[in-house]
Amino acid sequence: MSVTAIAAIWAFGTLTPAVPSFAQATQQTSRTFAVPATGLTFLTGDSWQQSGQTMRLYGVQACLRGSTYTDKAGQKQDCGAVSLAMLAAIVRDTRPTCAPVVQLSTGASSSISPQGSPGISTILVICSAHVGGHVLDLGTILITQGFAFAALTSSGASVYPAYAAEETIAQSSRVGLWAFPDMPHPNRTLLFQPAGAK
Repeated sequence: MSVTAIAAIWAFGTLTPAVPSFAQATQQTSRTFAVPATGLTFLTGDSWQQSGQTMRLYGVQACLRGSTYTDKAGQKQDCGAVSLAMLAAIVRDTRPTCAPVVQLSTGASSSISPQGSPGISTILVICSAHVGGHVLDLGTILITQGFAFAALTSSGASVYPAYAAEETIAQSSRVGLWAFPDMPHPNRTLLFQPAGAK
């Protein structure tokens, strides 16, 4: 079993090969699918619902909703809401295409669903954003701009090491959320949360 599959099992539960139902008609020719300009519900800064299915960026961890930082005007801001707004803006502006990595099924509530609904099925995806004449990884954009972070396993290892390197660069450059000294890094919260509380 690959490291990717092991990390996904750790994080979310049961694995199923993933092809979103709305992409199954084109499965023989391509496993990629477009993220539409309308009909999306953004759940977090790394996940959304599309055609009734939950998509989550593989290897990306957004700020947690309800966690706060102090902006330059001295006002408290919801870090998760800022991450979500950035994902929504980038998706709107770049019209990404995505490829499914794996479908995750959990029988209980999950930290990836803000509603905590039981029986969540989530498809982990990697997405390419179209910026000018360039194609860029959506996770890379969010992390290098300082509005998302590299996801970690329960042992603290990076799910996707390239994202960890990009996060280090964003942190040292103090871009995005890194500009605020009291920014609540989500991985610290998730790693040190008591078992069963996620």
